[in-house]
Amino acid sequence: MNRILVVDDDRDIVAALEIYLTTSGYQVCKAYNGREALEVLRDNAVDLVLMDVMMPQMDGIAATKKIRETSNVPILFLTAKSEDVDMINGLNVGADDYITKPFKPMEVLARVKSHLRRYTQLGGQVKEQDNLLTVGPICLDDGAKRVTVDGEPVSLTPLEYSILRLLMKNAGQVFSTGQIYEQVWNDPVLGSENTVAVHIRHLREKIEIDPAHPRYLKVVWGLGYKMEK
Repeated sequence: MNRILVVDDDRDIVAALEIYLTTSGYQVCKAYNGREALEVLRDNAVDLVLMDVMMPQMDGIAATKKIRETSNVPILFLTAKSEDVDMINGLNVGADDYITKPFKPMEVLARVKSHLRRYTQLGGQVKEQDNLLTVGPICLDDGAKRVTVDGEPVSLTPLEYSILRLLMKNAGQVFSTGQIYEQVWNDPVLGSENTVAVHIRHLREKIEIDPAHPRYLKVVWGLGYKMEK
């Protein structure tokens, strides 16, 4: 059974999310600020974090920075519609996605299920048949879920890995941000293009020698992104 950590200083929101999640078969851990969240993560194996942004003692952005020092666990931000800047900051420090308040229970459950599936697949056993993708010095072993650049291993988050796999499997093909979001997140795009751009930037920083002038993961202005053959 997957365990979800819900972090929000609004106890009513935590209680509501606990009901949605436990009814759907998840275990729930609770915290009401970033410091409590870090304590829970120290003592418990958690498969996904739902994290509010604005909280006392330690906010969601600071807590996410600390979590990312040691873990690639999926982190979904809970943000108000007026917190676009906080949402971008959260993605910049390592959050995987965001859900805007007020949210619908089915939306939360769909996002949780999607991210857990991706995270579990990346952490699963190696397939018997390796599936190697190579573009220049970049090698993606989809059997071992491993990426190397010039033979050196590169640590990617599950979303970064999924974006890279999509583009490498279809090298030379241009994907719009909406197409990338729908295929990687398995959700309708609904204005989430900024999320894709942030993850693409992080990915470039890990696989390109000069991220400001990428040789492989290219932008096609006005159209989207592609992986050069």
